[in-house]
Amino acid sequence: MPTIPPERTSGPGPRESHQYRHIAESFGIDPERYDRARPRYPDALVERIVAASPGPDVLDVGCGTGIAARQFQAAGGKVLGVEPDARMADFARRTGVEVEVATIEAWDPAGRQFDAVVAGQAWHWVDPVAGAARAAQVLRPGGLLAVFWNVFELPPEVAEAFAAVYRRVLPDSPLRRLRPGTPRGAYAVFTAKTAGGLQEAGGFGEPEQWQFDWEQPYTRDEWLDVLPSTGTLTQAPPDKLAEVLAGTGAAIDALGGSITVRYMTLAVIAARTGTA
Repeated sequence: MPTIPPERTSGPGPRESHQYRHIAESFGIDPERYDRARPRYPDALVERIVAASPGPDVLDVGCGTGIAARQFQAAGGKVLGVEPDARMADFARRTGVEVEVATIEAWDPAGRQFDAVVAGQAWHWVDPVAGAARAAQVLRPGGLLAVFWNVFELPPEVAEAFAAVYRRVLPDSPLRRLRPGTPRGAYAVFTAKTAGGLQEAGGFGEPEQWQFDWEQPYTRDEWLDVLPSTGTLTQAPPDKLAEVLAGTGAAIDALGGSITVRYMTLAVIAARTGTA
């Protein structure tokens, strides 16, 4: 049985994404907006995970406001969420999701087991080795660990217009360098770290990677509703946030008042090995 390693500390180099707890736990500043504006996950992804799992019991890691949890419930799953931000957890409970407040690394499963452990837009906030070891601990043999991200890609002219706004208002934001294909490259780091964590923790077969491509149109106001829910802006000073929204809105107006965003949902899937 894999064991949970002690919390790892960073050396002199840059910190890993899961060590930025102030960002990871900043999304609850406005859970209503987060739940309203954030995109859902492809039904085909949810259905494929449910079909490949040995049973209906699902643990949703970093469940947030319950976006993915509700999709798995609608597909027949019995879902328990684990969420470190009490504000997000409270919102999820109000939508019918059972949630316990904790990080997955510190959470006590109390002997419970599951057929699938899922994480939507959250696994990069989890220590990849400790998280994989915990998942292996609570999964039944043959159960799935399925972690996934919605990755957006803007058309070139849109990306450049948006990047210009960020360069002017928030020059330290990673979005100041928006280019076609850049977001997918960044998330490729997350998928690679996930696979490495699975290998180091043990208890899983060879991971697979799935991809689902789709598009979503946004009006000016709809896209401006999304932006404050992103990790690059949840902690922006109000005056800077207002400038970003105004500049982005003007860019969308110049493009006709709406945009179409291409999404790739990237997933890393691995099955629990062993008989116990």
